Amino acid sequence: MADRHPNVDRVVAAARELGLEIEPRTFPEGTKTAQDAADAIGVALGQIVKSLIFGVDGEMVLAYVSGANRLDEQLLAAAAGGSACERVDADAVRGATGFPIGGVPPFGHATSLRIFIDPDLLQYDEVWAAAGTWHDVFGIEPDRLVEASGGVVTDLKRA
Repeated sequence: MADRHPNVDRVVAAARELGLEIEPRTFPEGTKTAQDAADAIGVALGQIVKSLIFGVDGEMVLAYVSGANRLDEQLLAAAAGGSACERVDADAVRGATGFPIGGVPPFGHATSLRIFIDPDLLQYDEVWAAAGTWHDVFGIEPDRLVEASGGVVTDLKRA
């Protein structure tokens, strides 16, 4: 599409390489937060895939967390085989993924990252993930998300 953001084109192309056909939808009002996305799309908050980048003992990792949940950083560190988990800044996120915070998709990243997935996402028929910008999202079956991303399903939810 000529009027589509180049980031979205990259995500569509990356999906296609993984055998997926996705149909991004644009929401001019923005989908930067999970609540913004759920409101715009008209789905439950839990159906939103939050893509969160953290450093675990210096390694950048990616966690897909249900929009209804908060990430337990100690659980993520343990899942990644590390001891310390820390937030990274927006520049580090863009450097590792090639996308801005709030627009990080599940695939098509600039670098290879280990991925960990909140099992609560698997309870839905469809979940919604960012498609490269704060305004673009796409729906995907959770099992396909796990398969396409090569992620490990593990408990990440803060109690």
